[in-house]
Amino acid sequence: MTQTREQLYEGMYVIAANLSDEMRKKAVEKIRMGIEHAGGVIKKEHDLGKKKLAYPINRHKEGYYLLLYFTLPAKEMAMLWKEWRLMEDVLRFVTLKADQVMEKIEFKTLVEQ
Repeated sequence: MTQTREQLYEGMYVIAANLSDEMRKKAVEKIRMGIEHAGGVIKKEHDLGKKKLAYPINRHKEGYYLLLYFTLPAKEMAMLWKEWRLMEDVLRFVTLKADQVMEKIEFKTLVEQ
């Protein structure tokens, strides 16, 4: 019997900000369910809220940011990427291997010049 190796991942998702709360919750739930159906376990979720985008994406100037830490068998990641690319409400996403789960997310304030 071969053992499936699970990897810790950090996933950042930018969801369209013009969605109703209900539609946004459905999009987030679809991301969560995809991870869980692929055999993953969500370890931590950071709801970073609505933020202005650095540049427009498909005419969107704002996005709703979600950061997830999850474990998943490494072989399942490609299938999830395909699924997330097809989600119209997800403007962008990035998934990286993580060493640890960040319990608190803090951003430094930029000094205006």
